[in-house]
Amino acid sequence: MSSTDPTFLGVVTAVSGASITVRLSESLASGMAIIGGHTYRVGQVGSFVRIPLGYQDLFGVVAEVGATAAPENVRENAPSAARWMRVELAGEAIGSNFERGLSQHPNVDDNVHIVTESDLKRIYGGVDNTQVAVGTLSSAENIVVRLSLNALVTRHSAVLGSTGSGKSTTVASMLRSIVGSGEAAASSASRILLLDIHGEYASALGDLAKVFSATPQPGENPLHVPYWALEAGELLEFIAGGLNDNQLIAFTDKIQELKLQRLTAAPLAGLDTQSLTVDTPVPFSLKQLWYDLIDFETATFTGPQRDQPALQEPGDADTLTPPRYVPHAMGAAGPFINQAAKGIRRQLNLLRSRLLDRRFDFILHPGPWEPDLAGVSEQDLDTLLAGWLGHDKPITILDLSGVPSVVLVRLIGCILRIVYEALFWSREKTEGGVLRPLLVVMEEAHRYVSPEGGNVAADIVKRIAKEGRKYGVGAMVVSQRPSEVDETILSQCGTLVALRLTNPTDRGRVKGALPDNLSGLMDLLPVLRTGEAIIAGEAARLPVRTRIFLPPEEHLPKSADPDVASAWKTRRVAEGYDRVVASWRAQSTIAVARNLEIERHLVSDLAEEQSNNDT
Repeated sequence: MSSTDPTFLGVVTAVSGASITVRLSESLASGMAIIGGHTYRVGQVGSFVRIPLGYQDLFGVVAEVGATAAPENVRENAPSAARWMRVELAGEAIGSNFERGLSQHPNVDDNVHIVTESDLKRIYGGVDNTQVAVGTLSSAENIVVRLSLNALVTRHSAVLGSTGSGKSTTVASMLRSIVGSGEAAASSASRILLLDIHGEYASALGDLAKVFSATPQPGENPLHVPYWALEAGELLEFIAGGLNDNQLIAFTDKIQELKLQRLTAAPLAGLDTQSLTVDTPVPFSLKQLWYDLIDFETATFTGPQRDQPALQEPGDADTLTPPRYVPHAMGAAGPFINQAAKGIRRQLNLLRSRLLDRRFDFILHPGPWEPDLAGVSEQDLDTLLAGWLGHDKPITILDLSGVPSVVLVRLIGCILRIVYEALFWSREKTEGGVLRPLLVVMEEAHRYVSPEGGNVAADIVKRIAKEGRKYGVGAMVVSQRPSEVDETILSQCGTLVALRLTNPTDRGRVKGALPDNLSGLMDLLPVLRTGEAIIAGEAARLPVRTRIFLPPEEHLPKSADPDVASAWKTRRVAEGYDRVVASWRAQSTIAVARNLEIERHLVSDLAEEQSNNDT
């Protein structure tokens, strides 16, 4: 190809794996080129180049420009050393069919060309049901960037960015693109579960989602997570604190006994007594557990054989009233203490305290899923799953902003375990993960999947990341601190959406999660604009710098910074701090200090017309 071609950049001088060195043409007098009426930046880091090889074109990404990209023996000559580029090859095209990966490499002296708008349309121009549009190219805003939906969901993804980089807006925009809009959204069979730690997304996705909240606002549904669906170890750590082996056995034996009694009284589909374990999700009463154990711990006995209970008042399990026994006495007269007691009074007092604490009602008193003393609950896990995953909206938002921090990680682990276990074992059913996949979006993931976490949430997220692809459960990990996300989880994310990251440790973790030949592209992370991202991985046809679509203003997440300048210039209107304290005490943003009694009258159009006729 002649160097007079306006797209001509230079020639290949060295090839090393997927990395090539390009010497720029002497005919390039400036860093700008006008081709077909469009202006292109020549050799801009992150831009694309094309290398024709017969019927085939290779495409690469510019990773480095200038003297540092020149060979060692050229760098001493400063004028010529500045006219070099390092390019990382990423894909190839035959005709209009573009594929990632390489079937061949260029040779020395092969021509290198600017990628024009027509070339970009060859890469990104395909529109079908397997792709979702997420934004536009930063270098060509008329070219839409599309991601493979299959790879985005099944191969997992991560959205990473510092605070204020547009992370929440990017997630909301991507979910809207996945679901579609208008009639497409209404008829969508998408199934997305969003764990909303800060309560940001109800306003952004409320028209597409069913919202569950531990502190529900008008129009939201109460969030209930049955405690009996937790693994016994996690549940006991929360309700009873630290337990030694003997104390743990006392609790687990009693839980097993109560679950067996429930199963014997009313069989459950798919479960027999021989396969029952202490971790099997069978309803049982925590109140009855507490009452039986506290009765055993505090009992005193009389009689020659010391086997006659010295009971004064029986107490009541339902009201958490302990039984009263005659206090034990010294000497041979009795009453005598229970020598078989396990020494778990402190743990039982904590259990009673948890049951009485209204902050934990969503898990310890889960509405229609709370069993009675016999272990019978009004509803079972099937209705819970139907409420979360079986409604007619494509997105389910679990608003966890009102959940106390002491139970947040366990709650997330419980939710993910319920969902994953259900879809794992029902993979051959129509509502299983294989026939109707699920995307789980995990906001603020670093809070519960840190490398030193070792909690049930981190364990189940690792399991989803490692094997969820085979069972139709995909993960989207969202975090502002990639360095605090477990490396195993991040390495399983096939697609990375990296927004602005200024912390060098965070940037290092993102670079480590990418193939080596793309790490140079991540040097752009500190200078990305708000709402701009570098997308790389299996869902992207090429590593690309993208301007993410901005949702309409009414569908933006509640994550914007307060307008300090405007707020501090506005004249203060005192409304009384009694309203502040009322919301604090009620743990609700809409609580009021005084209920206003307003008498309202119905106004009809007929009455208004009569009034106008009279006048």
